[in-house]
Amino acid sequence: MNAVPALHLSGRATIDGVSIFGPLSLNAPAGKWTCLLGPSGVGKSTILRLLAGLGDEIVFDGEVATGDGASLDGRVALMAQSDLLMPWMDVNANVTLGARLRGEVPDRDRARAMLERVGLTEHATKRPHALSGGQRQRAALARTLVEDRPVVLLDEPFSALDARSRALMQDLAAELLAGCTVLHVTHDAAEAARLGDKVLLMTRDRITAVTPPEGPTPRVYDASDTLAFQGRLLRLLMAAQ
Repeated sequence: MNAVPALHLSGRATIDGVSIFGPLSLNAPAGKWTCLLGPSGVGKSTILRLLAGLGDEIVFDGEVATGDGASLDGRVALMAQSDLLMPWMDVNANVTLGARLRGEVPDRDRARAMLERVGLTEHATKRPHALSGGQRQRAALARTLVEDRPVVLLDEPFSALDARSRALMQDLAAELLAGCTVLHVTHDAAEAARLGDKVLLMTRDRITAVTPPEGPTPRVYDASDTLAFQGRLLRLLMAAQ
């Protein structure tokens, strides 16, 4: 894995002349898990797309930078809101898609191990249409984790999972992405309260840091400080414009 950078984005974004967000500023520290929490439609996914170098339709007046000054090219893995599984490929092939697109030999042992970790070993030869929504999301998560990039951008990565699977996949992602710079977009105050080393609340014109409880992540979901922080985030989210 390459050097792990901090992320910085500042400016405003529009699409077809319509303001999406800004001006605002976002900072995600190197090697930490940053949760970006906010209501729908404020531009959280747009920020991920800009950091990933996507979104030709987005007009961005501002700066995207890294803490080490190097380009993000080749250092980013993105898990989008949609699972984006290729319908003609089985799960194995979908999980190793990135390597093949780059003309590399896929690390099939790593892919098999990752499928085992996300509980999809017995579904490895199935195509996406034969999977549930939660299974598809776990396959997309496995594909992201297999990439082994220092910067990982997650857009609602656990939203299709049942409560038990969500907690298990949160724990797995936190384990496997330890030491990476993670920017995780979520609408879920409970998720941000569990996972965020840094938690940011986004509205259309500002991003505000909300100090999480001290101690390691992922936090125990029913610990008093986790629940209190979840409640605080939900109150702020309810009041957000």
